[in-house]
Amino acid sequence: MAPVSKADKKAAVDAAAWMFNVVTSVGIIIVNKALMATYGYSFATTLTGLHFATTTLMTIVLRCLGYIQPSHLPFTELLRFILFANFSIVGMNVSLMWNSVGFYQIAKLSMIPVSCLLEMVFDKIRYSRDTKLSIGLVLVGVGVCTVTDVSVNTKGFVAAVVAVWSTALQQYYVHYLQRKYSLNSFNLLGHTAPAQAATLLVVGPFLDYWLTEKRVDMYDYNLVSVLFITLSCTIAVGTNLSQFICIGRFTAVSFQVLGHMKTILVLVMGFFFFGREGLNLHVVVGMIIAVLGMIWYGNASSKPGGKERRSYSLPTTRQQKLGAASDSDDNEDKA
Repeated sequence: MAPVSKADKKAAVDAAAWMFNVVTSVGIIIVNKALMATYGYSFATTLTGLHFATTTLMTIVLRCLGYIQPSHLPFTELLRFILFANFSIVGMNVSLMWNSVGFYQIAKLSMIPVSCLLEMVFDKIRYSRDTKLSIGLVLVGVGVCTVTDVSVNTKGFVAAVVAVWSTALQQYYVHYLQRKYSLNSFNLLGHTAPAQAATLLVVGPFLDYWLTEKRVDMYDYNLVSVLFITLSCTIAVGTNLSQFICIGRFTAVSFQVLGHMKTILVLVMGFFFFGREGLNLHVVVGMIIAVLGMIWYGNASSKPGGKERRSYSLPTTRQQKLGAASDSDDNEDKA
């Protein structure tokens, strides 16, 4: 039996991480839809705070068991991440309230070019023509699937801009912090989940009251609704963890592009669980276009030059020094 190559192992782990994210993300959307539509629990921000509180408990248990090692994340970096993440959550909720569903979907689609811009500016990433075209095809396909009526007002536009930029910055920052401070997904969650849980559980009830004119403490909690809330929080642990794993292994742009596969799966699952409404010919055509774009993106971005960091030539003297140091290291290895 031929030994498994390092590239094959990486591909298998990447596929497993992505499937973990897809399953948990689609699962939590279906559970939350049932919780909000069937049982009237419309407190989205507070629910997100409960998600991070449950994730915090998970990181505490793992730390006690020794699976999470001590690590350091500067307070300024943590504060910046929390600001981006919380503005993302609040911005998305407000954008959905103030905008039509069509414009809300367009705003979500615009996260891909914004994420590309962030990588080009901060990481000096360069995209090939095929990679850019494949991203465009994904945007067209998902747009055909999801964009219906489009109307916008000033405050809705501002909310959408805040939501898009904060979400793109938060996802970029996940990859940035893991790379800069050598943090794995568990370590990063251990730093960020408690702060997000605390801030969202404080702000959430007030924001939800502003959005829905209902108080979370006045909700008629019963056995079934509590079970759904518990199930939502349990799945959220996997969703939060898998998001950090995927962005750490890939990039924010790849996460956004492939993430639209979840949009298609949600439409299909909605068709099976909630009836035939919303799934018609142009939605199916949009799905096919989006899937073809994702396949094209996977092939184009993995080719040499498809998506690479720009390299700048070093001064001659520095190159010579590096070369000499490399020769010295080689000699030490041989010795």
